[in-house]
Amino acid sequence: MKIRLYYKLFLIILLFINGLIIAAGIFPALGLLYSAHHAKTKRDKLKTRWLRRFSAIVNLHISRNGELPEQGVILVSNHISWLDIIVIGQYLPAYFVAKSDILSWPVIGYLARQGGTIFIRRGDKQHVRATTEKMIWLLKQNSNIIAFPEGTTTKGDEVLHFHASLFQPALLTKSAILPVALEYHGVAKEIAPFVGDDGFVPHLLKILALDKIEVRLNFLPAINSTGKNRHAVSLETRDLIWEKISGSVPADDSVCKVDKRSAVAKIAT
Repeated sequence: MKIRLYYKLFLIILLFINGLIIAAGIFPALGLLYSAHHAKTKRDKLKTRWLRRFSAIVNLHISRNGELPEQGVILVSNHISWLDIIVIGQYLPAYFVAKSDILSWPVIGYLARQGGTIFIRRGDKQHVRATTEKMIWLLKQNSNIIAFPEGTTTKGDEVLHFHASLFQPALLTKSAILPVALEYHGVAKEIAPFVGDDGFVPHLLKILALDKIEVRLNFLPAINSTGKNRHAVSLETRDLIWEKISGSVPADDSVCKVDKRSAVAKIAT
């Protein structure tokens, strides 16, 4: 048991070192060697590959329902754990909207900043306005944005009130809004939630101690926001996510794609 934990921890440390090399060395080099568009494409590939390797190490078993979105959308998800970023981000290149608290996390804070994460300080109206402007610019550049409008995490048994301000950039740019419903199952249902006074490193060790992490990732149909304000759209999005989670039943294999990644196989590549 402990040998497996130490091995996975060793792989995570190697992955973090790899991430630091990519963020501090390769990303700046790409900006110098390629046009802005081609540099972004290459950075996106490196980011999604890194997240997939993380997924392999923690042995994420993801049951994915629904169609992946087109480019230039804002994906809105319920929020349970920092693992949510690994689960969703490995499927499509995107910029995450996250609380500025993450900046203080060891290594992860630096990697998130270099990876283009949009940090928001809630309660700071000037900073929220700047965040909105950045989101608008990214959507106009046909980039995807992933947001967690609850503003905090839950144990997965509820969906809190959504902060409507995060929907404004999508309305102003007429971008699609795609609800995403996340559910952790099995032992991970109790371990995965990152709530209360949990610290990142202790929680990471709990995650690495699990044999596998079962997750259901539901990409729901896009919302038609025409003629609606941000409050109406936020309520509709929250209700759709809650309806999916509260009424969820195991999906049939014919409509559910299951990704079972082997850590050794992924790291070897």
